[in-house]
Formats: sequence, C-alpha cells, structure tokens
Amino acid sequence: MKCLTASLLSCVFTFGFTIAQAETSQAETPIIDTHIHYSHDAWTITPPKKAIGILRDAGLQKAFVSSSSDEGTQMLYAEAPDLIVPVLRPYRWRGETGTWFRDESVIPMLEELLAKNTYAGIGEFHIYGDNANLPVMRRVVELASEYQLFLHLHGDSDAVEHVFAQDPNAKILWAHSGFDDPYTIADMLKRYPNLTADLAFRNEHASNGKVESEWRELFLAFPDRIMVGTDTFSPERWYYIIDHADWSREWLADLPKDVAEKIAYKNALALTEWALHE
Repeated sequence: MKCLTASLLSCVFTFGFTIAQAETSQAETPIIDTHIHYSHDAWTITPPKKAIGILRDAGLQKAFVSSSSDEGTQMLYAEAPDLIVPVLRPYRWRGETGTWFRDESVIPMLEELLAKNTYAGIGEFHIYGDNANLPVMRRVVELASEYQLFLHLHGDSDAVEHVFAQDPNAKILWAHSGFDDPYTIADMLKRYPNLTADLAFRNEHASNGKVESEWRELFLAFPDRIMVGTDTFSPERWYYIIDHADWSREWLADLPKDVAEKIAYKNALALTEWALHE
C-alpha cells in the first residue's frame, strides 16, 4: 500500500524527511544512496540493526533498498522507516538475474507484495534488448504505472527505449547509468525526460576529489537527472558504504553547490516524493 493521503504534511510525518531537514541535519553534504541491496546472504553477516547503523554512520538521509528476497528490504524498513525507501526486486534469491523475465510466477509474487506493502519502485532488475518486450517485463511496466512507481532498470539503452515505447510516461532510474559513457548518457537523458540515472559502482567520473571534464559537462547539463549510489551486490560491499559516501562528498564539492545538492540528495528525494505521494 502506498501513502495515498491528500495531505502532504501527513505523508511527510509518515516518511519523515524533507529537503529543509536535510539541509539542516548535519554540516556535511547530505547523501541519499539510491542503490543498496540487502539480500539473503547479507542478513546473517550484517543483521538489520547493524546494517541500519552502517547507513546512519555514513550520514545517509535515505537509502533506496531492494533485496533478494524482499524479506531483506522489509526487515530494514521495519527497523528504520524514516531511512529506508523500499524498492521491490523481482528476485526471490540469487541466480535469477538472467531468468526472471521468462518466469511467469514472478507476476503474482509482485502483485501480492505490491498489494500489501509500501514501495517507491520496482527493481533493481536486469533486462537487455528485446527481452524488455517479453510478457513478464510488459506486466512489470504496467504495474509500475498502476502503482505510480519508478523502474530501477539495469540494462542497455535498447531496453530503456523498449520500456519507454511501451509507456512514455514511465519513470526509469537507469542503474549504473547503463555503464555507458557520458556522451551516450547525455543523449539518452535528452531523448527521454522521464529517465534518471544512478552512478552506482562507477568511479571513472572523479578522482582525487576532482570531477573529470566530460562528466562535469554531463552533470552541469542534466543536474536534475543524476543520483549517487553504492551497489551492495555482495555482503562485503556493505562495509564500503561509509567510504563511498565520504568519497562522493569529496567529488561533489568540486561542483557548484546547487548541482552538488541535487545529485547528492535532492533528485532522489524528488523521486521518492513522487512515488510515495499522490
């Protein structure tokens, strides 16, 4: 169930965070990490309380969390609903990244979970090329529209194009910016106004606290469309979250303040508020 109240104030009370709070919560740049996984193999190594402690120690204002299975996301959301933005992954365990889009049992699982839980998006899921036109993926696009959710899509530009052909009004958070170069990313962002991109598991855009010139051009051209992320795809990556947040603050400081704030947290917050409020 989503927050469907007409009162913005009551929704803010429920989800507990505003831009004004972020700007005054701490001296360091607030960060919203848009790419966190808490899958079954991380639960015993990093129990929920410890995981939430890591996220808070990193100074994160929010974290977009998905997991295989969704139980991990629900454990963290129950522990810290003010911090966790739940995202529904169509995986029940590891090893489904290349098969889920041909598995029709995924659809009733998603429909059941969407009917009873709070989510801001569906993903992160892996999809490439024409596979984005298969029936399971088409239904995922429909569900995102029905529930007003973003799609956290890990795939190539072809898959992104196919999804927008199905639903031009879809909102896509392009995981890892498609692992594309900044010029291709810029072209995609220009073509699709509802496309945003995260920088998870990428470090070529900055070094020694300085943003590389071609990436600076991208960030300045599309300051409202880029977000930061870590990607805890394996359990040990949880112990990189704090370092990644610190590193992100270093290179963000090399950008104009207004651009840095948008990439650091304002863009992610706007996407969260769109998904969780009517």
